[in-house]
Amino acid sequence: MKSITINGSQRESVGKKATKALRNAGQVPCVLYGGDKPVHFNAEELAFSKLVYTPNAHTVVISLDNGDEYNAVLQDIQFHPVTDRILHIDFYQLFEDKPITMEIPVRFVGNSRGVKAGGVLRKNARKLRVKALPNLLPDFIEIDITPLKIGAKLYVTALENDDYKIMHAPNTVVCQIKRARAAMSITIDEDEDEEGADNAPEAEADE
Repeated sequence: MKSITINGSQRESVGKKATKALRNAGQVPCVLYGGDKPVHFNAEELAFSKLVYTPNAHTVVISLDNGDEYNAVLQDIQFHPVTDRILHIDFYQLFEDKPITMEIPVRFVGNSRGVKAGGVLRKNARKLRVKALPNLLPDFIEIDITPLKIGAKLYVTALENDDYKIMHAPNTVVCQIKRARAAMSITIDEDEDEEGADNAPEAEADE
């Protein structure tokens, strides 16, 4: 999985006044969990743009001005309810021998047989929770929808992989091919016409 480096400064003062001052200066207060103790630091808001405003999944290298460096993943983020500015970010430290769970984007490829026949692809899940060792986390989960016919559903059980475990119930539908409403309408109209023809009264013979 691709990694993004965040350069920051460790902070000692974690009170509301200090936090407000950081935000006013264009800094984002952050906390790194998962190690022996939480690590409080801050970094420029622009440093998080490639991590937060993207559909892709990344791990993070947190590089602090005191020389410490940590591998981590984004765990939680808080936005301002009006301005959508980043208020606070929590990270979770990674260790090579400890599995981590995170959301991985789904990438659909191919041209479904059902779509070619007039069906519609419904993407039920655009991200999936995956558990794996950090070095085995995929950048994305690719799904080839080519063989799917109208009415077909693809479940997470079809995506099993030796490198990672998908943390969803076996009956979770990732995508399906639905019959288009226009096609359904045409089918219904044709059925009604046939039914009407079957039930039509027979013409009486002229005497």
